[in-house]
Amino acid sequence: MNCWHHAWAQRLSSPPSEIHFVRPYRTLPVSLTGTSCALQCAHCAGHYLQGMVSVDEADAAGMASCLISGGFDRQGRLPVSRCLPHVAALRPGRVLNWHLGMVHEAELVELLPYVDVVSFDIIGDDATIHEVYGLDYSAEDYLSTYQMLRRHVRVVPHLTLGLRGGVFSGEYSALGALQAAGLDVLVLLVLMPTPGTRYATCGPPPLTEVADFLLTARRALPDTPVYVGCMRPGGRYRRDLDALAVWAGVDKIVNPAPSAVRLATELGLEIKWEDECCAIQRP
Repeated sequence: MNCWHHAWAQRLSSPPSEIHFVRPYRTLPVSLTGTSCALQCAHCAGHYLQGMVSVDEADAAGMASCLISGGFDRQGRLPVSRCLPHVAALRPGRVLNWHLGMVHEAELVELLPYVDVVSFDIIGDDATIHEVYGLDYSAEDYLSTYQMLRRHVRVVPHLTLGLRGGVFSGEYSALGALQAAGLDVLVLLVLMPTPGTRYATCGPPPLTEVADFLLTARRALPDTPVYVGCMRPGGRYRRDLDALAVWAGVDKIVNPAPSAVRLATELGLEIKWEDECCAIQRP
């Protein structure tokens, strides 16, 4: 319990004591590949593309921003070139957050007029990359891509806890690598066992392990915002996780459980609500 007290004291030592909650209804999720994905990762298999709007049908009227994503090719990259005219039509007056994967630098440079921020999945374990994505990359390759991206654009690293079938495998290594490389914010996700995927029968990582990681990240990054992102299990798991996140001193929670909002109120935190993807930075 002392570690929880330490994390809470750390939050209170840096006023204003506030927490941001997000319901991202003003960010349109756009898929460049419709519902198709060549990579068919163990945790997704294209399932979450079904909740996105195909880029050739996207109507962003009334939206402040777009998440540009889609299915990856067999090299772990988002195929973007043929869709640029559609993306250009979405661009005026909107912030664009891209999920590009292992993009090449030359391709990124061509995209820069349409990129405000890149959300990048960071992996700290070679075996996880091979098992989950089926890619012949290393954790060092992911780190190198992250560093390349940072030379050109704002990057928000996303780290999924328990990505390898609910088992921790390289998360602490990834955190250490990000510390060494530098980061402006960290978004933490948690594996969601999803029907129709290879991990459908796996459980999410134990809450105790997730809580320990939240505390470790908060202590390791005292001056860096730490967020709990949208991809995490629901139900009782989310209720307990979100409460733990409030206690641990995270700065932002996407689609929070009502109990977490009540807890933040009871603890006297100033609550601020946002309506766009958590990776998007507004003044």
